[in-house]
Amino acid sequence: MNDANGDYPSGPWTGYYQQSGRRFRQDLDLQFTNGVLTGTGSDSLGRFTVQGSYGSNGGEVTWTKRYFGRDRVFYRGFREGKGIWGTWEIPQYDRSGFHIWPVGAGEAVGEIAANEDEIPVVAPVETPAKTPTRT
Repeated sequence: MNDANGDYPSGPWTGYYQQSGRRFRQDLDLQFTNGVLTGTGSDSLGRFTVQGSYGSNGGEVTWTKRYFGRDRVFYRGFREGKGIWGTWEIPQYDRSGFHIWPVGAGEAVGEIAANEDEIPVVAPVETPAKTPTRT
């Protein structure tokens, strides 16, 4: 099912987030309905839920990725070309970049998997030496 404007197709998405100079694959099932974003997904840290919003003005998308029994991660991105690009953040702990796209519309998943843990981040973000608070 697609959103009325076609820019945000509901369904399977894939991509990666960057951390400590590496890319980590994430797979998502996202629903875009009347400005509200919901979904589920998984990555190497486990399963998570997604809740946020999106808009046609400027293509901004924001959401909270919540791991079951673990950290909440705040995402802010923009719809451009074949996907959504932006930054993620765990306040007072870490932040970096991400890129996701509808399955079939972006980079090859095999290329991400083959290069996982080997792709340098162009502009790494300093990580404070503080233990995260688990919520």
